[in-house]
Amino acid sequence: MYEGPVQNLIDEFGKLPGIGPKSAQRLAFHLLQSEPESVERLRTALKAVVDGITYCEICGTVAAAERCRICSDPRRDPSLVCVVEEPKDIEAIERTREFHGLYHVLGGALDPINGIGPNELRIAGLMRRVGQETDGTEIAEIIIATDPNTTGEATSTYLARLLRPFPDLVVSRLASGLPMGADLEFADELTLGSALSGRRILSGERSRPQGSARVLAPEHIDTPPPPTEPTEPDPAEVEVSEAAIAESEVSWPRTEHRTEASAASRPTTDDVERSSNEHVDNPR
Repeated sequence: MYEGPVQNLIDEFGKLPGIGPKSAQRLAFHLLQSEPESVERLRTALKAVVDGITYCEICGTVAAAERCRICSDPRRDPSLVCVVEEPKDIEAIERTREFHGLYHVLGGALDPINGIGPNELRIAGLMRRVGQETDGTEIAEIIIATDPNTTGEATSTYLARLLRPFPDLVVSRLASGLPMGADLEFADELTLGSALSGRRILSGERSRPQGSARVLAPEHIDTPPPPTEPTEPDPAEVEVSEAAIAESEVSWPRTEHRTEASAASRPTTDDVERSSNEHVDNPR
């Protein structure tokens, strides 16, 4: 334990995410050994964040003006909106250089256990954006890019249900599965199952050959097969069947004939008793 302002500085650093007691102590002593100009720049930056931080009026991310640089860029496609949880998620998607639309920051994910519901997120702002035009263009697709965990999936399902009444709006979800360079043998069941369900077709048609596994359409589920109408037998087939039966009766004796012959050769009860008495009277 240190005394005075040094310990207070260590305690404040220790409250930051990812900073433990040792790391907080190293940061505090680093500032003590730094130049006064460096410490002053840090103090000015912290004060500017507290006093002058603003949020974009359109997407909700941190900005230096009323609109962020992405929403102010005319080269962006306003018909495509990607919904993320935090502003840091925007930078992760921007590093891919594959998305050229706009963003919408929710400010978190649904978490009823911690008291975070729809009113604590910027869901109402998203619904307003869907119902209006941006620079004369309506939103055609919304990509839900929440985290693939319990709260992120719950938020995705909730947003999809809210956006369902818009018939011309496409709602999609980021694919999840195997990362690039990974091995299948080290993938867990959930990750591999998600990769299988989100697979993409490289060549060929979507139709499957007969006998292979397929997904039943709603009209195929619980639908009984159509009834078959009884058909009249062919007279020629009936005559052939009767002739075959008559031939089999001539070739093979009837069952009752074999039964009578076997019954005649079978010993009766009187014969058994007579044999046992003779054995008793004349022992060997």
